[in-house]
Amino acid sequence: MTKMSFIKYDQSCDFPIQNLPYGVFSTAENPQHRIGVAIGDQVLDLSVVKELFNGPHLSECRDVFDKPVLNDLMGLGPPVWKEARQTLQKILSADDPTLRDNAELRGRAFVPQSQAVMHLPANIGDYTDFYSSIHHATNVGTMFRGKENAIMPNWKHLPVGYHGRASSVVVSGTPIRRPCGQTRSDESKPPTFGPCRLMDFELEMAFFVGPGNNMGEPIPVTKAQDHIFGMTLMNDWSARDIQKWEYIPLGPFLGKNLGTTIAPWVVTMEALASFAVPSISQDPKPLPYLQHEDNFNFDINLAAAISADGTNGPATISKTNFKYMYWSMKQQLAHHSITGCNMRPGDLLASGTISGPTDDSLGSMLELCWKGTREVSLGNGITRKFLKDEDEVILTGYCQGDGYRVGFGTCTGKVLPAINSMQ
Repeated sequence: MTKMSFIKYDQSCDFPIQNLPYGVFSTAENPQHRIGVAIGDQVLDLSVVKELFNGPHLSECRDVFDKPVLNDLMGLGPPVWKEARQTLQKILSADDPTLRDNAELRGRAFVPQSQAVMHLPANIGDYTDFYSSIHHATNVGTMFRGKENAIMPNWKHLPVGYHGRASSVVVSGTPIRRPCGQTRSDESKPPTFGPCRLMDFELEMAFFVGPGNNMGEPIPVTKAQDHIFGMTLMNDWSARDIQKWEYIPLGPFLGKNLGTTIAPWVVTMEALASFAVPSISQDPKPLPYLQHEDNFNFDINLAAAISADGTNGPATISKTNFKYMYWSMKQQLAHHSITGCNMRPGDLLASGTISGPTDDSLGSMLELCWKGTREVSLGNGITRKFLKDEDEVILTGYCQGDGYRVGFGTCTGKVLPAINSMQ
């Protein structure tokens, strides 16, 4: 039987009672950052209703809902997360009078999402980006090395990744400045300095680490799920021409640190559990420390759109799905920590660009325009190969249930013109 809330919403709403994602918000009247849960078009302020969390776990630590970020809640682990979700679903249900019939409490506890200013949900100590979509890796490898050498020898043996820049992770709606840097468009000439000409987005998802591990003690793949709090949408902006010139031999650097945008809402793994699907078959079989039998891939519909001057609103240019991932989040976390690297609550680990098997399911402009050899239509005769100034990229995602959807909201960002510091 479908759960119902006394908060009204329709079947296309991203935030039904089956979802209840966490975020951090403020309002014009109260600039204090506080933890909220999305329900319909409202935000439930958990600092106002924290006394209702009186179960055996949270009754001793419900002050966690007074914090300005989610890190402390993330660090408490699955039993606390489960109890919090059960309490939220109870007090928001249509047949529970606690909030439903208390107009005074409702007036203090709920804020329209239209009036909420959203912030980063956590203090992100470290950010790591993986490269775990086989379709994306194959496409990029084919472009630059040819079909026969598309996949590097290590790719099917370990989740390839790199350490990103946590300081430039920003919340949805934050503009991103086109970067300047060294590029070498003509290999017969020296490099030049100037604005990036091949500005790109990457349609990704990311997860937040929950409880961490002690330095020197890896997280076993069979227990990795207990260290994963929830997921969010991500756009890992990329300066392709800067990246091309710099990345050998040590990989991404300035081509990636210009900005990474995440959606403000974190969808918990409990909300996603019913959408788990089998992972892609892995051949060769990974080493034992990366093997797990449980389903930990997820059927999440994803889309990317561009809103540009002269178009009739956002034009959807890609539709893909998280289920196309080759390496699971459990494998990524186990591999990341196998050296004894200490993970901490609020660390952000990203999927890498998520592409599907068809031309309309590619997760970056690099693939959609196939390295500049074809154009992407935005309607009204407007086309793109890479992003122009004032283009806004809009990422969305949701899981489709029976009469409801578990959505991730939107992840948006507009490209601003470069500032050339050499002028």
